[in-house]
Amino acid sequence: MTDQKKPDQATTSEKPWGGRFSEPTDAFVERFTASVGFDQRLYHHDITGSIAHATMLAEVGVLTTEERDSIIDGLNGVKEDIEAGRFEWSVSLEDVHMNIEAQLTNRIGITGKKLHTGRSRNDQVATDIRLYLRDEIDVIAEELRRLQAGLLDLAEREADTIMPGFTHLQTAQPVTFGHHLLAWYEMLVRDGERLQDCRKRVNVMPLGAAALAGTTYPIDRAMTARLLGFDRPSENSLDSVSDRDFAIEFCSFAALLMTHMSRFSEELVLWTSAQFDFIDLPDRFCTGSSIMPQKKNPDVPELVRGKTGRVTGHLMCLLTLMKSQPLAYNKDNQEDKEPLFDTVDTIKGCLKAYADMVPAIRAKADNMRVAAKRGFSTATDLADYLVKKGMPFRDAHEVVGKAVAFGVAEERDLSDMTLEELARFSDTIGDDVFDVLTLEGSVQARDHLGGTAPAQVRAAVARARKLLG
Repeated sequence: MTDQKKPDQATTSEKPWGGRFSEPTDAFVERFTASVGFDQRLYHHDITGSIAHATMLAEVGVLTTEERDSIIDGLNGVKEDIEAGRFEWSVSLEDVHMNIEAQLTNRIGITGKKLHTGRSRNDQVATDIRLYLRDEIDVIAEELRRLQAGLLDLAEREADTIMPGFTHLQTAQPVTFGHHLLAWYEMLVRDGERLQDCRKRVNVMPLGAAALAGTTYPIDRAMTARLLGFDRPSENSLDSVSDRDFAIEFCSFAALLMTHMSRFSEELVLWTSAQFDFIDLPDRFCTGSSIMPQKKNPDVPELVRGKTGRVTGHLMCLLTLMKSQPLAYNKDNQEDKEPLFDTVDTIKGCLKAYADMVPAIRAKADNMRVAAKRGFSTATDLADYLVKKGMPFRDAHEVVGKAVAFGVAEERDLSDMTLEELARFSDTIGDDVFDVLTLEGSVQARDHLGGTAPAQVRAAVARARKLLG
């Protein structure tokens, strides 16, 4: 009785590595080990890398010009089929690379089998991922800049809007809403710098390392790097095929970016609550309740906050994936793609949502001002006032503490007390004290680089716009 081939199960002769094997791959193992279900998104970069590789092989005499042109035309035809939805992906061919190569060979014949000369799937996939991630980094950088620009516009618009600044989520000192938004902006500046720094290490070409030890063919790796826009070829063939530091570094950037966006989200959720009521989010970024008609839920910030754990998890996944791997390539590395792909998709979605939403945030300035008057937010200003009149700071701190205790008992802010009441605590206090006890006086007094004064906020926005471009 002859063995029958199971559906979508290739015989050993149909496998690119089948010569060594005497029986077909188990059907379950074939599905279990295949990556084409998720790595097919690399098709564009795989074809781009193959065209550059074929061009280089012809330049060094490994392929004829006719073979090169046939391969390039065939690859472009495969790309058209994929983008038109005519391409049938096969699990039996394992991955995006073998699916494309098999279809190329079907199109142009035996010449298609020459494309893989001088390379391995090990250096091919490492190159594809770098090409893919480089393109995605550029898209993400642009979306990050769009969010930054939206924050700057909103900060400038709200440069005079006074709100309470918090430590321990308790009222601390008055700030402006514009100044608070610029704190978010500074986090994103650092994120952008990390992203561009990561891009430098992504933009190194492993192609030519072959399986792990290079190739005996007279390849020109510098030429291939130029054709693909890489800064340089990688130095060591063993490291080239096994390195996934660049993916880990990108996910590290992404995890920190999402941590920052989660902090933004937490504040937006708080500020939209009835208890704060500092801002209003556009209806198009919120949802309602199926049972409570009054609800307007800040779903976008909540979901971004929730997705932070997902991205941080992907970073942990990649770090664990690479832990204890011996050189060089191991099948473990197939597990690098899904965490990386999902990280890219997640942060692109979160950045787009925020870049669209932030410019439309509406500040409720009156509510912010009322909140800033609660909690004795100008107490530090009163202490500074006394110090400027010659009192040691620790003595000034005690005087103001007693004045605050009186205010707590009377349920009155410092600015609501009379001069006679304030003078009970120190005869140093004069009628000019009310210049520093107002909210406007407090924020205006911090008129220095990085301070809360509206003029400083506007100057910071101007500097940031110049750097942002």
